[in-house]
Amino acid sequence: MPKVNVLFLCTANAARSQMAEAFLRKYGGDTFKAFSAGLRPRGIHPFTIQVMEEVGVSMEGHFAKPFSDYMGKERFAYLITVCAIAEEECPKAFPGVALRMHWPFDDPLEAKGDEEERLQKFRDVRDQIEQRIKEWVAEKQNSA
Repeated sequence: MPKVNVLFLCTANAARSQMAEAFLRKYGGDTFKAFSAGLRPRGIHPFTIQVMEEVGVSMEGHFAKPFSDYMGKERFAYLITVCAIAEEECPKAFPGVALRMHWPFDDPLEAKGDEEERLQKFRDVRDQIEQRIKEWVAEKQNSA
């Protein structure tokens, strides 16, 4: 049975969408094929890599990609925006997308404070994304 393609979209493809892609690969890799992209990609933030490695998820092979790499070129069962800007700015008609969803998460790139406080924001967002992915994968597997 072919895997279900899922695209996670955010603004920079530097944190949230990268985390979501990595967690979907971890928890739904038998069922889903995960992708991520950004409206204005600017590279994966070093804190993203660090906090994912803290929970045993390697970001090796991940890199920031523009959503134009996929628009009209790949078919997706789901397009999931993970930030308000992506939800607002992403074209409402996205060729090749069956269902569009919005999972808003705070932008850890906007965290203020010293390094530890900013890292904690990345950890908090990571944990929220992991929980959401686990719940969604379980929901999809139970409804299949």
